[in-house]
Amino acid sequence: MATVLVVEDDQFVRSALIRHLADAGHTVRSVGTALEALREVAQVGFDVVILDLGLPDLDGSEALKMLRGLSDVPVIVATARDDEAEIVRLLNAGADDYLVKPFSVEHLSARLAAVLRRARGGAAGESAEGGRIRVGGLEIDVRRRLAVLDGGQLDLTRREFDLLAFLAARPGVVVPRRRLLAEVWQQSYGEDQTIDVHLSWLRRKLGETAARPRYLHTLRGVGVKLEPPA
Repeated sequence: MATVLVVEDDQFVRSALIRHLADAGHTVRSVGTALEALREVAQVGFDVVILDLGLPDLDGSEALKMLRGLSDVPVIVATARDDEAEIVRLLNAGADDYLVKPFSVEHLSARLAAVLRRARGGAAGESAEGGRIRVGGLEIDVRRRLAVLDGGQLDLTRREFDLLAFLAARPGVVVPRRRLLAEVWQQSYGEDQTIDVHLSWLRRKLGETAARPRYLHTLRGVGVKLEPPA
């Protein structure tokens, strides 16, 4: 079970979320504004935040960026904005997952469970025996969640680290996108765009591009593999 912060200004929606989460055994706190959410996150240790974007005092995407400045707590964004560009912007701003309104409580439960599994180390923590992976100039300490490239430590988000560690533990193996969703995101379905965004972030931090890859190689229509530079 988890400690969840619900950030939602619609009292009806807020009450329904609190009731559902509490019935599922979670400890729930709730606020109706972005500033209250920032104050709560700064003072209380939450396992996950469910963040509505339509807040009265601050746009939710700006609140998300400010939350990321305070904590790496997983954030599930609840939004009525379902266009691809907006979803990519939210992922770039640090969202761990998103739900498009209206959504069912079953859908929320599935996304919440997946985010909690990832946050508690399910994917990367099981990816290598001994806890260390070396591929070329890339070294990954799974237990300490540290990644070093050519002697310099990489500044990775939790999801970026999980993705990198999972691929690095299987050097030269092409991993299908569906398996990445199942193993790293721990979802049985999802959007390829989510994987593409995180691969793009990783490539930038590894000093490469899709056109000039060093470690990460995408095989169109097949999957992704990580291997050392030739």
